[in-house]
Amino acid sequence: MRTHVRRPVLVLLAAVAIVLALLAADAVRRVVEGRAEQATDAPFYVPPTPLAEAAPGTIIRSEPIASAPEGALAWRVLYHSRDLAGDDVAVSGVVVVPDRPAPEGGRTLVSWAHPTTGAAPRCAPSLALDPFELVEGLHELLAAGYAIAATDYPGLGVDGASSYLLGVPESNSVLDIARAARGLPDGGVGDRLLLWGHSQGGQAALFAAERAASYAPELILEGVAVAAPAANLNALMSDDIVNLSGTTIASFAVPAYEAAYADRYPKAEVDGILTPAGAAATPRMAALCLLTETREIHAIADPLVGGYVTADPATTEPWQTLLRENSAGGQPIDVPVFVGQGLADRLVVPATTEGYVRLLCAQGADVVLHTFPGITHALAADASLPELFLWLAEVEAGRRPSTAC
Repeated sequence: MRTHVRRPVLVLLAAVAIVLALLAADAVRRVVEGRAEQATDAPFYVPPTPLAEAAPGTIIRSEPIASAPEGALAWRVLYHSRDLAGDDVAVSGVVVVPDRPAPEGGRTLVSWAHPTTGAAPRCAPSLALDPFELVEGLHELLAAGYAIAATDYPGLGVDGASSYLLGVPESNSVLDIARAARGLPDGGVGDRLLLWGHSQGGQAALFAAERAASYAPELILEGVAVAAPAANLNALMSDDIVNLSGTTIASFAVPAYEAAYADRYPKAEVDGILTPAGAAATPRMAALCLLTETREIHAIADPLVGGYVTADPATTEPWQTLLRENSAGGQPIDVPVFVGQGLADRLVVPATTEGYVRLLCAQGADVVLHTFPGITHALAADASLPELFLWLAEVEAGRRPSTAC
């Protein structure tokens, strides 16, 4: 029996084959160019010594990224920001824009705040073979015409004190890379800003939304979107300190908090909550990167589950106070807020996110909450994308999205 295939079907199959071939060729190109860039990355991340103080967001140096996604232009940037004490620090990150003319007034910028990758400088997303890999929704955002800036946070990329789960320096770097993106001559970035973050990045983005009007008043913040945000650190630590994830998170946070609050608390007071075994293991865990050295981290953390700390940090000083200070919600947010949450999330549990949304409602925020059955912590941002883009369209059109309050 002879089978006849209609010509339109053959044309479609041929088109699909061409697209797949182009995608494969682009993937090979990006890997080759990414490896070449990795071989020459190190000097870029070393700031001048001494670092001459400059306004937050001032570019120290920038360089094009050859492995940019197809149809996009990208740059690696080193820029000025501020730490918890207000001191000038150099921070690294990337900026990527569509490779087409910018609209009148410039492109709207999405400042992306990434989830936990670790606390050591070499764990910076911009140092990865694909420096854009963690930007969830990157290709859809580029297709929609947005520019994207993605900070590494202080202490990642550039050698320096970690800012892990420290709301002020993280949020400073999220806002300052938006300023830096505007300083790129070929970026075409305007003054309209959206914030988008996942997990640790959710905390950073929410802090940035709370502080944007006072810290970066020249930026026009239009909205903030988060997925499975680490909004309530007291609840996060209390929920997770008895499991593997909580032990890992705490091992990244302890050195960061020791350094950041050295003027308020002696080191012994901050790390006094650790068991002897926990204190011995913390430097080893904090030196590892979560996404590339998970097995090594787990090998250290597994035996410590249930024996890493002597008490619940959420109810033990000074940790109770420090975690509360670094939890979102200290100031109202006066722009629309999008929250996505997976209902199978065991790290940022749904009840904690729902509690944060209730706080936003009590503060008069314009907030929407979308929950996703069967979605775990790692997939919360990807699961949020369809609803996120509908929300973005409403925000960009100046309409008030429906509220969860």
